[in-house]
Amino acid sequence: MHFKKLGKSDLKVSSYCLGTMTFGETTSEDDGHSQIDQSLEYGINFFDTAEMYPTCPLRAETTGNTETIIGNWIGKNKSKRSDIILASKISGKGYKAVRNGEGINEKSVKIAIEGSLKKLKTDYLDLYQLHWPNRGSYHFRQNWNYNPTTQDTVSAKENILQVLRALADIQKEGKIRYIGLSNETCWGTTQFIHYLKEFPNLTLASTQNEYSLLCRLYDLDMAEMSYHENISLLAYSPLAGGFLTGKYMEDKVPDNSRLSRVPSLFGRINDNSTLAVKEYVLLAKKYNLDPVHMALAFCNQRPFMGSVIFGATDNLQLTNILKGLEVVLSEEIMLEINKLYKRFPITF
Repeated sequence: MHFKKLGKSDLKVSSYCLGTMTFGETTSEDDGHSQIDQSLEYGINFFDTAEMYPTCPLRAETTGNTETIIGNWIGKNKSKRSDIILASKISGKGYKAVRNGEGINEKSVKIAIEGSLKKLKTDYLDLYQLHWPNRGSYHFRQNWNYNPTTQDTVSAKENILQVLRALADIQKEGKIRYIGLSNETCWGTTQFIHYLKEFPNLTLASTQNEYSLLCRLYDLDMAEMSYHENISLLAYSPLAGGFLTGKYMEDKVPDNSRLSRVPSLFGRINDNSTLAVKEYVLLAKKYNLDPVHMALAFCNQRPFMGSVIFGATDNLQLTNILKGLEVVLSEEIMLEINKLYKRFPITF
C-alpha cells in the first residue's frame, strides 16, 4: 500500500480509502467490522463516513447508523484508534432527517461534530468535511441545469466565514485536526482558501467529489486548483455506483445490488453510459484486467488524487477489490482510456 500526505496537512493516508455508506443498510454491523479489519490488514488506514449515512437507499430511520457501527468497532479496538485516519461530514442544507434540513452554519457545525464524536466513540476526527454547500451543487447530475446566478454572493461568503470561525473553535478544542470540502466547485474552494487566511491554524486538506472513468468533471479547473493550492481530491464513486464492474450489463439487476435499491443509480444509467461501460469492460478484458481493478487504478494514477474511496456491499466484493489495489496501468492503457473518453466525454 502506498501512502501520501493529504494536501497541506500532516495526514499520511493510504492511496485507497474504505467508504462506509452501506454500513447499517446493505452491510450488516458484523460485516462492516470485518471490512474494517480486512482493510487494515491490507494496509488501508483511511476510513470515510458521514452523519447522514447509510444510503442506498437513504432513509430517515437509519440515518446515523453508519457512524454508530464504526463507533462500536472503535469501542472494541481502542488501541487502534491512533492507527487510523477517520473522516466524517456534516450534512448540507435540505436533508430533513438531519436537523430538519437546516444546513451548515456556525451553530449546526458545533452540534453536528458533537453528535458524530459521540456516535463514533472518539474524542477527535482527523478530517471533518462539509458534505455539500448550502448554496447548491452541480454534482449528482445537477450539472445539466446548474444555474449559479440564483446564488447570493454576499450571504455565501458570510456563511463560509462563519463556518470557518466555528471550525477554528472546534479545532482549538482538539475535536478536529483538518477540514475538507465535498461536492464543491472551484469558486467555492477558492473562497474557503481566501478566508482561511484569517485562521492560520486551520488547514483545508481536501475536497471529496465524484470521480471515475465515467465522471471526469474534476479534470479541468478543479485539477488546476488542486495543483496550485495543494488541495487533494478524495474520489467517491470511482466505480460509478458499481456500474463500471460490468455487473449491470445486458439489463442485469443482481439481487441486493445498488441498482435493485436505487433506480438508474441516481441517474447514472442511460443509453450513452451503457455503451461507455461496455467499451471500458472490453478494454479491461483486452489487457487481462478485472474492470474493477482498472477503474480504481485509473483514479489512483491521476496527479491530483489524494485517496480513492471505494465501498463494498459484502465481503466478497471487498476481497476482490483488495486483490487489485497494487495494479498499475501502463501508458498504453491510459492512452486507450483517453481515446474512449473522447468518444464518451459526459455520459451522465
